[in-house]
Amino acid sequence: MDEPRHDLFRITVETEAGTGRVASALGECLRLGDCVLLQGDLGAGKTAFARALIRSLAGDAQLIVPSPTFTLSQIYDLPDFALTHFDLYRLGEAEDVFDLGWDDARADGVTLVEWPERLGSLAPPTALLVRLDAIGGRDNEINEAEGRQICLCGNAGWKPRLELNFS
Repeated sequence: MDEPRHDLFRITVETEAGTGRVASALGECLRLGDCVLLQGDLGAGKTAFARALIRSLAGDAQLIVPSPTFTLSQIYDLPDFALTHFDLYRLGEAEDVFDLGWDDARADGVTLVEWPERLGSLAPPTALLVRLDAIGGRDNEINEAEGRQICLCGNAGWKPRLELNFS
C-alpha cells in the first residue's frame, strides 16, 4: 500500500515572480522518474509555475514555453533529463493519457501535469502535488497584485529532498 500525501510545505507568494522562485527551488530537487502534479483553479498560476520550472531547468529565462492546452503534451530535452509537460484540461478519458506517451514519459524523464484530477486512479501515488490557491481576490478573479499560497504535498520520501530548498 502506498503512503498517503501530506502537506510538507506551505509558501505564500505575493507575485508571479514569487511563484517563479518557488518553481525554480523545486526544480533543484527533481530527478529522473519524478512526477509533479499542478493543481488549482483556472487562473491560479499552474501554467506560470510550469513555465518558470521549465525555464529554470533549461537554464534559459527566455525559453519559449507554450502552454500545451491544445497539444496536451510538450517534451523538453533538458540538461539533466527530458521533461514532459502535460496539460490534461481537455483530456477525454483518463486512459487517453497513454496515447500521449504517458508510460514513456514516466520511464524516461520527469513529468509535469496540469489538471492531474483528469488522471483519476492513474495519478502516480508517489507524485509531488503542488497545489496553488489565489489569495486576496474577489470572486476568484486573479491578477498580478494578488498572492498565491503554494502547498507542496507528498509522501515522506519528498520531505528530505524538499527541506534543502524550502526550510
